[in-house]
Amino acid sequence: MAFLSGLSAFPITPSDRDGRVDTAALKRLVARLCTAGVDSIGLLGSTGTYMYLSREERRRALDATIEEANGSIPVVVGVGAMRTDEAVRLAQDAKAAGAAAGLLAAVSYAPLTQDEVFEHFSTVTRDSGLPIVIYDNPGTTHFRFTAYLVERLAQVPGMVAIKNPTEKSEEIAGHLAQQRATTPNGFSIGYSGDWNAAEAMICGADTWYSVLAGILPDVCLRIVRAAQSGNVEEARRLDAGLAPIWEIFKQFSSLRTVYTMADLLGVCRAEPPRPILPLPPSAKEKVAHGLTLLEQDLA
Repeated sequence: MAFLSGLSAFPITPSDRDGRVDTAALKRLVARLCTAGVDSIGLLGSTGTYMYLSREERRRALDATIEEANGSIPVVVGVGAMRTDEAVRLAQDAKAAGAAAGLLAAVSYAPLTQDEVFEHFSTVTRDSGLPIVIYDNPGTTHFRFTAYLVERLAQVPGMVAIKNPTEKSEEIAGHLAQQRATTPNGFSIGYSGDWNAAEAMICGADTWYSVLAGILPDVCLRIVRAAQSGNVEEARRLDAGLAPIWEIFKQFSSLRTVYTMADLLGVCRAEPPRPILPLPPSAKEKVAHGLTLLEQDLA
């Protein structure tokens, strides 16, 4: 699964108040990613608000993305659901539409045990036939994958990668080394958490699963390519230039911020699904200022 390396860009999924996906706006977002040359597109992740969309709308979003990408860039699509049977059907939809892999989180209402998550992931992978990326996202699921659970899941045929969270940059190297030692050769290990992802790539992670790259792919690609080529100084310099954006992400959430960015950049006008509210005017001014600083730094 060589495509699970480099930069995986996660766009928003523009939709109306009734949850109907604006496929024209989504295609514009995807076209930006194709033009930039990202390594994969992460459709219907948390930034893509997959849990707020019906099965029908997820399929419409996936079909539009596959059509726009036209085979040039692999698409990894969120297939998470509360019920195992529903997640299986979503993964089957993704495979039928031409997705390269599914991104599966341990979403739930009742807290899940490690064994329950193992059975859930194993069943979805087996019954769908779609390669699956483990999505460890405790910030939204409130479930944490233990090292042992990741080791068990990595042995399941069709489980091809993991998308890890990042919390402390100084802990990434040790965490990465531990996962490398307990997962098979070829199992792709990647990280999200944009403000720590440059360090993850410098440490040797396979993939940066990026929110910012879903709207500003070029600068993120420059960081990834610098890290991949061993140019640590350049990767860190570019990452430092994004510090104002990272602070805005932390203050207002990356999800709300990228919706505002899409509007400010003239790519599309959309609001996050309710009950999530758009940023207030004062916050939008901070985002606009952050984009101005970034433009000046890159210039």
